[in-house]
Amino acid sequence: MPRGRYSLHDPHDHTPLGEEHFQCAPGPSGWRYVSRTLTPSGEQTGTVDLALDDLGRPIRLELHAADWQVRGAALDGVTWVRTDPSGAHASEGNVRAHAFTGTSPAFLVAVARLLRLDPDSPATRVRLVAFTDPVLAPRTVDHSWALVNSEAHATDNGPLTVDEYRVDDLDTGARHTLHIAGDVVLAAPGIELEDLETPPSVFP
Repeated sequence: MPRGRYSLHDPHDHTPLGEEHFQCAPGPSGWRYVSRTLTPSGEQTGTVDLALDDLGRPIRLELHAADWQVRGAALDGVTWVRTDPSGAHASEGNVRAHAFTGTSPAFLVAVARLLRLDPDSPATRVRLVAFTDPVLAPRTVDHSWALVNSEAHATDNGPLTVDEYRVDDLDTGARHTLHIAGDVVLAAPGIELEDLETPPSVFP
């Protein structure tokens, strides 16, 4: 069960945004990731609880940030309920999308698991519902993912396969690169893996 810590920063000016302390593990029915996010001063700002089925679809998502809460799942596309701090203005949403995304590294692993690309696969378009901090406002985005390289690295625990993905935002034209090993993000824009207590899990 990987357990560790990501540092989060603004991908444009590298301003530190805090840390995400996480643990994740594959199980008999899929994969689960839980985490809590902290400010640079150590104050908790939110939590993430994401569960995927064995096909990589989100069967349960629960986000908390700044007293806002989102609960969602794959249902007729993706469906969610967003609750405001007072609880008086809960709203439900549904979009014909493949999955969710957001600032947590969990979502990058989840999309990679859903697409299951190989280096010979063409770039694949995926529609996602992004929940933006700090109020978890939903926004539909279209991205293109391609697996450009997959390389095994020798470690004390055996070979570790690192996948390099190219991700294009089809709305803005922005392009960036991700490095993922198993169910852990090694590096991505705004994300650095700072500590990992156990090796990444390998999906079957």
